[in-house]
Amino acid sequence: MKKFLGFALILVLSIALAACGSDKDKSSSDTKKESEKLVVGASNVPHAEILEEAKPLLKEKGIDLEIKTFQDYVLPNKALNDKELDANYFQHLPFLESAIKENGYDFVNAGAIHIEPIGLYSQKYKSIDKLPKGAKIILSSSVADHGRALSLLEKNGIIKLKEGVDKTTATTKDIVENKKNLTFDAEYEAALLPKIYESGEGDAVLINSNYAIDAGLNPLKDSIAIEKSESPYVNVIAVNKGDENKKAIKTLVEVLHSKEIKDFILEKYKGAVVPAEK
Repeated sequence: MKKFLGFALILVLSIALAACGSDKDKSSSDTKKESEKLVVGASNVPHAEILEEAKPLLKEKGIDLEIKTFQDYVLPNKALNDKELDANYFQHLPFLESAIKENGYDFVNAGAIHIEPIGLYSQKYKSIDKLPKGAKIILSSSVADHGRALSLLEKNGIIKLKEGVDKTTATTKDIVENKKNLTFDAEYEAALLPKIYESGEGDAVLINSNYAIDAGLNPLKDSIAIEKSESPYVNVIAVNKGDENKKAIKTLVEVLHSKEIKDFILEKYKGAVVPAEK
């Protein structure tokens, strides 16, 4: 009888352990099933770096983030439009609005993440006040950046724009006062501007902070003038219309707004990249 009871007890324990193991395997399997892949296109710096920091936080929430990096401002929107991406993170809001208008994209802003102050750089002059008459200013060929560049010059008293003009869409034609008779060259893509600066071409070059940082420049120390944090040129998560309501996209934005990511941005970029308000 004792031997029988012992055998029965062992049998019961074995069944219980097997059941626990089965439940554990099932739980593990369910977790894997719940994990969702999210593909986001981004510029190398700082966007991809910020997304890398967000990866483990998203993993905890059941999202496997795949980051695809791009070197220009055209392909990330084409890839999003072609559904090769679930979202992209590389552009400021006026650029997104311009891209939608020009290309008919059905995109929406899913969340504002950070601001990259644009800066004016010069190999020849240590301050913006030292720019000579007739100085040549080089800015990107992206029209969406022209108003931003001109606004920076206006705030520093170098030019004056037409009263009432929308500063985000202003062009050189909207300049009504140009005391130094500055000339403007806008033939280069934004990604090439750090190399133009290094070559010493022109008297000053306006460079977006993501490209400046990627080229080893410190926007706060190396620029002779820099945009302030109240800039309307906030970088956003762009998605196809309707996708902004998807749980994975909402979670992505939530994580990028988290204290952990804000602290990372402030610590790593020392003010060259600034977290945006929600």
